[in-house]
Amino acid sequence: MGSMPLALIALIPLFGAVLPLVAIRSGRNACTIVTASISLVALVVLLAHAPAVFDGETIRSGTEWVPALGLSFRFFLDGLGLFFAAMILVIGLLVIVYSRFYLGRNDPMGRFFAFLLLFQGAMLGIVTSDNMLLLVVFWELTSLSSFLLIGYWSHLPEGRQGARMALVVTGGGGLLLMAGMLLLGQAAGSYELTEILQRGDAIKASPLYVPILLLVLGAAFTKSAQFPFHFWLPHAMAAPTPVSAYLHSATMVKAGIFLLARLWPVLSGTEWWFWIVATTGLVTMLIGAWIALFKDDLKGILAHSTVSHLGLMTMLLGFGTRFAVIACIFHVLNHATFKAALFMSAGIVDHETGTRSLRRLGGLARRMPISAVLALIAAASMAGVPLFNGFLSKEMMLEAAADTQVFGSVWLVPAAATLGALLSVAYSVRFAVSTYLGRPRAVLDVTPHDPPFGMWAPVAALVIPVVAIGLAPQLLAGAVVERTAQAVVGAAELDFHPLAIWHGLTWPLAMSAIALAGGLLLLIVHAPIETLRGWLPRPDAKTMFDAVVAAAVRSARWTIRRLHTGSLPRYLMVITLTILAVGAVGFFGGRHDAGLRATLPASLPAAAAWILLVAASLGVMMFHIHRLLTLILSSVVGLVVSLTFMQFSAPDLALTQISVEVVTVILLLLALNLLPKLTPPDPQFGRKLRNSLIAGCGGLAAGALAYAVMTRDVSSISAYHLAESKPGGGGTNVVNVILVDFRGYDTFGEIIVLCIAALVIYALLSNALEGAAARRLDSMRQHVDSADAHPLLLVVAARALLPLAITVGAYIFLRGHNQPGGGFIAGLVVATAVIMQFMASGYTWSAEQRRIDGHRLLGAGVLAAAATGIGALLFGRPFLTSAFVYVPVPLIGDVELATAILFDIGVFLTVVGTVVLSLSQIARVERRAKRSPVPPGPSDIPILPRARMRPRSAAPSAEEG
Repeated sequence: MGSMPLALIALIPLFGAVLPLVAIRSGRNACTIVTASISLVALVVLLAHAPAVFDGETIRSGTEWVPALGLSFRFFLDGLGLFFAAMILVIGLLVIVYSRFYLGRNDPMGRFFAFLLLFQGAMLGIVTSDNMLLLVVFWELTSLSSFLLIGYWSHLPEGRQGARMALVVTGGGGLLLMAGMLLLGQAAGSYELTEILQRGDAIKASPLYVPILLLVLGAAFTKSAQFPFHFWLPHAMAAPTPVSAYLHSATMVKAGIFLLARLWPVLSGTEWWFWIVATTGLVTMLIGAWIALFKDDLKGILAHSTVSHLGLMTMLLGFGTRFAVIACIFHVLNHATFKAALFMSAGIVDHETGTRSLRRLGGLARRMPISAVLALIAAASMAGVPLFNGFLSKEMMLEAAADTQVFGSVWLVPAAATLGALLSVAYSVRFAVSTYLGRPRAVLDVTPHDPPFGMWAPVAALVIPVVAIGLAPQLLAGAVVERTAQAVVGAAELDFHPLAIWHGLTWPLAMSAIALAGGLLLLIVHAPIETLRGWLPRPDAKTMFDAVVAAAVRSARWTIRRLHTGSLPRYLMVITLTILAVGAVGFFGGRHDAGLRATLPASLPAAAAWILLVAASLGVMMFHIHRLLTLILSSVVGLVVSLTFMQFSAPDLALTQISVEVVTVILLLLALNLLPKLTPPDPQFGRKLRNSLIAGCGGLAAGALAYAVMTRDVSSISAYHLAESKPGGGGTNVVNVILVDFRGYDTFGEIIVLCIAALVIYALLSNALEGAAARRLDSMRQHVDSADAHPLLLVVAARALLPLAITVGAYIFLRGHNQPGGGFIAGLVVATAVIMQFMASGYTWSAEQRRIDGHRLLGAGVLAAAATGIGALLFGRPFLTSAFVYVPVPLIGDVELATAILFDIGVFLTVVGTVVLSLSQIARVERRAKRSPVPPGPSDIPILPRARMRPRSAAPSAEEG
């Protein structure tokens, strides 16, 4: 089948997650039907591929996403993916039906089902992804969606805390997985799983094998709640029971097991794998079972038993044998059925009695016979009682353990595995007997009874395979287990013995009998053992987790206080020192050959300009507290730089530099009028000396780098631009063609940055119009009154020059594609003319004449540039690709029409809009300060003060600015 049907297995639930939010308006039943239909459609798409998979095919489909990063949108389906995907969808359907009757009327069911489908789609993405980076995306999506599900009852503090804990642990594991997958892709030479699985030997021989293994195992252990990360799963039980039944028994916690199984051909078979995986699984199995034995809460028992069984599966995969893999896959299937049934049964008890405490329950079988029978069967399977499916996989686990030796001992691992099975029997029997048998231990607030059919039917649907597989394992599960195990081990042929109830009198049978008898005996002495346990020190994982989080928060705050001091000089010092340190490491760590290019002789004008540049730079450093003098000296530096551009035949850059200097100097002069004349001096000589040394080292390093580059022959792209400017971009001005065509995307980003800067200026100056900021500005500002604020000669000259400046701007704009010019320079020329109007005629008069707001100019500029790029996409060309054509015009000749001019219009409008918006805000602040000593409110200062317009014949007054 094509790529889309395979991708839809994950995409249908993901995109369908919005439908329950709409369907809930039609009622709870309609919402349930819509949600179940989404999962059912995904299941149908999955089962359509099942025949091909069972015939031994591996289905691949997808497309490229970001090829440069190795990221593709590819999926594949083999026996392992089919097995887990079917389990996710089938149990998901049952959970959806169960949730309809479990959730109360006050619970927002539409939101719950939306979160559930989002999680379901993410899990399906994990088990079907072919690209490892795509798998990481889905992996993190499961952490986020499970956070929403666990914290669904956000009014409960334990729900919020459980959700945060799960997100921190599993989200951190996701970061480990990302690093591990990047290293694995580097070691394998591909990020496609279907290719990586064929390169196991090369990966194991790679020096990156151990880091890859540790990172991947860290991700798997956190997701599957392995020791020492097991503590998050019990605290996640604060979630609604449908969430526990789905996430914490059948799906999310199995993601780590799936990852270990998927990468088993690549990572297993080494001592590192055996000791880390098998030991972690065995320890987790014992610790989880031991804690479960003493829990009072039904979901607490099931949560820790889930941790124990996840450890069992991890241990089997860690053994590294094919038989252990078969046993693991079989137990994954069996555990999903009986554990999901048990979680739902615990939810039924809670729903019907209002409690989950064993101290208050007992004798429920008489009042809830249907629920009791179903729960007792599932508990018997969890205990490993014969004729139920849990017994069969437990037997296989014991057989795999019996064949494992460590430290030369043949009994250590079998004994530990038997102990784990014994504890499993004990907590399973305690769960069943204390809840459903015997007499009630307390008077309940309600009279319990069996729930509606829709609530116990999903439990029955899960209990049926518990019994059926236990009676006919090979018939009902043999083909599935065999095909899945083949996909795990990567072998077309597998030494698969048919699943059977009876294998004769064997050591695993004896170990199972010991576990059953020992578990019952342990229950008899449960009370004194619990008393003894109370005397022993018990480290509390939650307390340790909270302590670690609190320590991390304190450390982060301490670091922020030390680093984020709000001092710009300190930030610049750290940045400069870092750059110098990194540069020094690179410089002194490599070879240094002398440059072969001869330097050019310095002419007298060049030497004079250089001396002027150095003098102005030193002047800025020496007299920086005088703001006006510093601005003048800085403009001198800019002027010398523009002359340098002219010297080296860069007229475009020279024009741009001069225009920028004019505009920025005038704007800064206007801004300085709002500030004190002097900058507060730094009284500390040591700090001055330190800063001078750092700045000097930075300047010397930059100069040395420039000298090293200019005295060496380097390969440059300039030759390509010179050759392709006319035929490829339609213009002879190479600089302009680069800006609007070859590197148009860079220019597009720069005008967006310019737009953002203008909006920031607007926001910052808006704060100076009222409140404490305005009062502080008034206290700093020195009012200077002039008898002739707007000389008539300057007014007349500025107004006469405005159309001329606009004409010059239009000329520079139109010639920019073939001669020095372009939208940026033209925008600066027009902006300079606008500034002159403000300075000559006053802020009020100029604002009254303005018909277009700076915000609109900015928006029009960015939209014009974006529309030019999008237009290229519509014709199947890359974004911002320009097109040009020559049109013959009588008496004139061929006239070029290029789409680049539309992009340049966007640049022009953005530049003008930035200056107009900045200037108008400065004008607003100036007018506020002159008209009212008391900071007015926002309503007193309109952006365009047309309400107070005077007749145009009126002369501007001296109070206008």
